[in-house]
Amino acid sequence: MGEVAQELGENASAVRYWSNYFEKFIKPQRNAKGNRLYHPEDIETLRQIQFLIKNQGLTLEGTKQRLTEDRRSVDKRVKALNSLKEIRAQLVAVKKAL
Repeated sequence: MGEVAQELGENASAVRYWSNYFEKFIKPQRNAKGNRLYHPEDIETLRQIQFLIKNQGLTLEGTKQRLTEDRRSVDKRVKALNSLKEIRAQLVAVKKAL
């Protein structure tokens, strides 16, 4: 849970809440201790949820509706945004090196 939250830049409580609220889309397995184990698909879904809530300003219900109706376009936007963030980080590193 903590690693996923750190990767997303969110609080663990927010990731936990999203996991419970969007249980139709996110199905983490649990280990013997009861900790959630997220698959890469679950992490990608959490990124989509984060994008819709934080960047698009949708409510939880609006996010659930968007994921149900038009998940493919949301996935494309999230991937494009992540690519742009990576490019920006690379450019900042080049600028510091100069």
